[in-house]
Amino acid sequence: MKYIKFLAVGIFFGIVLVKSEAVSWYRIFEMFRFESFHMYGIIGTAVLSGILFLQIGKKMGLKNTEGSIISVPKKERSLIRYILGGIIFGLGWALAGACPGPMYILVGTGVFSMLIVIAAAIFGTYIYGVLKDKLPH
Repeated sequence: MKYIKFLAVGIFFGIVLVKSEAVSWYRIFEMFRFESFHMYGIIGTAVLSGILFLQIGKKMGLKNTEGSIISVPKKERSLIRYILGGIIFGLGWALAGACPGPMYILVGTGVFSMLIVIAAAIFGTYIYGVLKDKLPH
């Protein structure tokens, strides 16, 4: 019962993504062909909102769901790993027509072929877990 608020936020987020057409394969196709600003506007707004709310949360000393003060750990900066990761993510997004979050939303809207994509994503995550120690990080 204590997780009902997370379920409500998830449902609300799913409705927003469907209504804004952010889960539309056609909008994603337009984005990758640089034919429309629609998706870039949504992504840019999300990035700027995230930065703003993170800074506000840090200034106010807000805590996360586990009771820890919100902080962003420093990470090793290696531009190549981010470029390669972005390329792999973008290729998967372009091939599947959805990034990880909207895959579940699309199943909820009746696009049951996304179950194949979800199964492949879970399998890929499993393979990464098996090979993680052998990969350069």
